[in-house]
Amino acid sequence: RSMRFVAAELVREQLYMKLRQELPYQIAVTVEHWEESESGSVTIYATIHVARESHKGMVIGKGGAGLKHVGTRARHGIEELLERPVFLDLKVRVQTRWMDDVKALRRLGYHEET
Repeated sequence: RSMRFVAAELVREQLYMKLRQELPYQIAVTVEHWEESESGSVTIYATIHVARESHKGMVIGKGGAGLKHVGTRARHGIEELLERPVFLDLKVRVQTRWMDDVKALRRLGYHEET
């Protein structure tokens, strides 16, 4: 798998760890942009896709604390893997019924096995 995929999975893992019993299972993470600088650092812009507005609030948390926690933990994991500094920018987007839309599933990295 690509490093983009691994980075997205590390973010998703931290979402699962943070949300536990409140976990909205309808979460996907996509890496929108990956940039490596000459100094060796990596900048990653990722989007967390949720199916409901209420899930967005759960992910962001009070005053953004939940999203910050997830981002910090995921960034540390990515830095450990890449062995270099990482800037991780996370956004949360509501995308209703994405699990029922074949095109959305493909865009989010899910595709049918043949």
